Amino acid sequence: MKNFTYFRPGTAEQAVGLLENRWGNTELLAGGTDLLALQKDYVAQPTRVVSLGNINALVGITRNDRAITIGAGTRLAAIAEHAEVRRLFPALASAAGEIGGPQIRNMGTLGGNLCQRNRCWYFRDEHVTCLLKGGARCFALDGENQYHAIFTAGHRCVIVSPSTLAPPLIALGASAEVLGPRGRRTVELANFFHAPAGPGEREHVVAADEVVLSVTIPNRTLANADYEVKHKQAHDWPLVQASVAFARTNETATGVKIVLGHVAPTPHVAEAAARSVEGHAITEAIATAAGRAAAEGARPLSKNDYKVKLVEVAVKRALMMAAGLPRYWEG
Repeated sequence: MKNFTYFRPGTAEQAVGLLENRWGNTELLAGGTDLLALQKDYVAQPTRVVSLGNINALVGITRNDRAITIGAGTRLAAIAEHAEVRRLFPALASAAGEIGGPQIRNMGTLGGNLCQRNRCWYFRDEHVTCLLKGGARCFALDGENQYHAIFTAGHRCVIVSPSTLAPPLIALGASAEVLGPRGRRTVELANFFHAPAGPGEREHVVAADEVVLSVTIPNRTLANADYEVKHKQAHDWPLVQASVAFARTNETATGVKIVLGHVAPTPHVAEAAARSVEGHAITEAIATAAGRAAAEGARPLSKNDYKVKLVEVAVKRALMMAAGLPRYWEG
């Protein structure tokens, strides 16, 4: 690991003052579950590391009549175990509770999960100069791409967005508060993520000299659920994830949101699937049709067309879970 200078500020304002307006030389350290691995692999080689671990204001979950706010430094385990989160937002609690293993969940943070780097093995190999490290090509386009994007239209780089908390938060209408040298700003989670195409870009819209402070979720009565398909149940990223949320009006679903994870460079909002459900009472047949609609527009790569079927299954099961229908797959 390259030597670096370590800073441990006591406030978010002090942390912002230590940052630079370009990526690479200075990095933020939250739980460390991503950055330290990148440093050990010589993919990230900062000369300055700014720890957020001493900023108590970034930790905690609060609720008022309008919303629940979760500090960016709150551990994943705390989110998964919080009684009000579990009651109001089971999609979020479930997603947080399935990330990694117990060690990861007790170190990883909300902000870190949203802002982590992608998991593409070409990007994470120090010897490979891919598109995101200043190279001229994305090696996954015609290489080992079985875990990469299937919604690839318009993308030069076919990574998948690595955040498992992003789909439920987007489906629930959450927003993030961000602090930078020009003050605070609010970013809708639906607009938080970015498909990078070069070394000067990240997987999100947070600038190099900004810090995520918190995420706020409106306190609305929404049926919601999250369903993930994995190789194994512990310490694994999903192959496909579907998060859904909707209001119920006279037993019909309204304001439907369906968001897919781990299938595109950013969380993928399945608008056609949501339209197919809007105004209907959710049945297994409606959920099946929504799954098919969610897969529309997929352009899988040479080794990941299996993900198309997984999208159909994940959306169907997430909708059935949110609607309280019998879970036939558990029988």
